[in-house]
Amino acid sequence: MTVTEQTSMAALTTRFLEMLSAERGASPHTLSAYQRDLDAFGEFLVQRKTRPMAATADDISAHLHALSASGLAVSSRSRKLSAIRQFFRFLVAEEIIAEDPARHVDGPRRERPLPKTLTVEEVDRLLATARRQMERATGAQRLQYIRLYCLLEVLYATGLRVSELVSLQRIALTGDDFTIPIKGKGGRERLVPLHKPAREAIALYLKTEREQNDGEKADTPWLFPSRGQLGHLTRQRLAQELKELALSAGLAPEKLSPHVLRHAFASHLLDRGADLRSVQQLLGHADISTTQIYTHVLEERLKAIVYENHPLAKQGIRKTVREEDPEGGGSGA
Repeated sequence: MTVTEQTSMAALTTRFLEMLSAERGASPHTLSAYQRDLDAFGEFLVQRKTRPMAATADDISAHLHALSASGLAVSSRSRKLSAIRQFFRFLVAEEIIAEDPARHVDGPRRERPLPKTLTVEEVDRLLATARRQMERATGAQRLQYIRLYCLLEVLYATGLRVSELVSLQRIALTGDDFTIPIKGKGGRERLVPLHKPAREAIALYLKTEREQNDGEKADTPWLFPSRGQLGHLTRQRLAQELKELALSAGLAPEKLSPHVLRHAFASHLLDRGADLRSVQQLLGHADISTTQIYTHVLEERLKAIVYENHPLAKQGIRKTVREEDPEGGGSGA
């Protein structure tokens, strides 16, 4: 058959699927999925009165938009676009069309999930539980519980990455008591403030450590030493201790990790008025786009400011607008 006789979507799809089966060994399941995706695209082109060989990037984008409007998940839309892209690459390779219309079509973006975090009340409960365990402990176990309390205070006070926290060196405490120097990803250095509870927790930990060493300072560069290969507390061990603490505090263990406390640090700062750029510097993010996962906190705070302080808030802003302009008109300004 000539190319001109094979211009229907069904015919072109058949040729494409035959190639997938013969040259790539595609499974029947894969072929069936491609068939459904391309049939749906073909039906969409029919509705737009467009032949597949004349399809444009706008046609493909409109198809994806229609799929999105129907509620189809991002993953499903991405799969359908993949089928369409391979289809048109095949048509170009077979010299059925000269240019690939799918080449410049952007795929649907997956929304970044909101970071897991804790409420202020949940953090307070964790700290109170860690403090009680520390106060009740005796003997060698006391230092372990004081260390956990210290780690928790420092982590929530600074928002350090867990790797930065467990590898803290004692020399970092020899300068200004109110800040500690941190070398983060890419060797970037920053100063991280320490509030009073964190400083007091570190002092108590070091004092108890000296007492258990008969007044001698620990012979190690690490603030949180361990007998393991690294010489300091591991991330895995800290995560395990935090989950055990969560159980004691009545929280779901899967809800707590060192990184969750880092998120809590950032979220609680923003919720209380800190700006995104300052939080970026405190977290050690090289690019502010990384910090922008917390913009949902800013959005909620802005809503609260409007609803609590706008002169019409008590009457209900939306209700007032509807009553004054039932037709939904306005200047459009």
